[in-house]
Amino acid sequence: MKISSPSRATLAIALVVAVSACADLAAQESVIPVVPKPEAPQVFAGSNAKTKAAWQTRYTLGPNDVVGFGFYGHPELARANVLIGPDGRVGYLQAQGILASGLTIDELREAVTAELAKFYRNPRVIVTPGEFRSKKFYVLGKVVNKGAFTLARPLTIIEAVAQAGGLETGTFALDTVELADLPRSFLIRNQRRVAIDFEKLFRNGDLSQNILIEPDDYLYFPSATANEIYVLGSVKAPGAQVLPTDASVLGAITLGGGFAERAYKQRVLVVRGGLENPQRIVVSAADMLAGRATDFRLEPRDMVYVSDRPWSRIEDLADMAATAFIQSMVTVWTGGSIQLIKSPVVPTLP
Repeated sequence: MKISSPSRATLAIALVVAVSACADLAAQESVIPVVPKPEAPQVFAGSNAKTKAAWQTRYTLGPNDVVGFGFYGHPELARANVLIGPDGRVGYLQAQGILASGLTIDELREAVTAELAKFYRNPRVIVTPGEFRSKKFYVLGKVVNKGAFTLARPLTIIEAVAQAGGLETGTFALDTVELADLPRSFLIRNQRRVAIDFEKLFRNGDLSQNILIEPDDYLYFPSATANEIYVLGSVKAPGAQVLPTDASVLGAITLGGGFAERAYKQRVLVVRGGLENPQRIVVSAADMLAGRATDFRLEPRDMVYVSDRPWSRIEDLADMAATAFIQSMVTVWTGGSIQLIKSPVVPTLP
């Protein structure tokens, strides 16, 4: 069920908060950590009532959830459809301001019973679940209905995208094509990118990639139609750039404002392909500038990453490039969604 439609600005702010937290973590660890994907369910979650996600083994209440209260032996004291407030608190009879957020149904019953014991002898309180609205996930980018959705039951990635109306499609040469850039799509969970291969999932039907969604997950699908390259790292104006004719590494860096003062020009990384299993190409901008090597030609959606220090392990730099790409995509999306933002609010790596 989709919750009441939040504005694009609200969604943008929410995504900025999530990935800004990633950026804070990145400042400490150099990159947004990538965690292995959990095991996918053998069937679609909704088709098996016995399927339980990890977060459901101890379901906790939160703001906007609805519960009912009863008092054993006194039906006249029953209260239905009691809303847990935005501050996570709820009230029943003399037990007012009870913090329900983070508690299970049984724990809330115990808390209310303990408070009412100050006013009644041996109270027996009954708490029943009503509607679960506090657990949400977010699907943004090239989907039909961008937004925040209620997570009231186990959902896989495919089911979550279906709730968002599916991936956007268009027509090319009389064929229907997806508008989402699957190789560069990502899932952020607990300030980490989960290692999901969206191309395998949606194009090859690899259901091992179809993991269960958890509360506060962010699914993001960049545009596949944007004729762009991404100039990232130690340049003066990092971000997406329109792909010019005969695009090259030096030309892309020029579009990015040129090298920053601390840029390491001897080894520049070009990442081609998706976030999972990309092709990594190392070129020397210093040799190109000195005429000792020819400029390297770029393809649409290549990432050019300039480090600010010497490096040896290409894997580490590729992870930093992926982090910069995620932050850049969020900045681009929020820039188009919040008109009051005049500059990127997601910090870049130092």
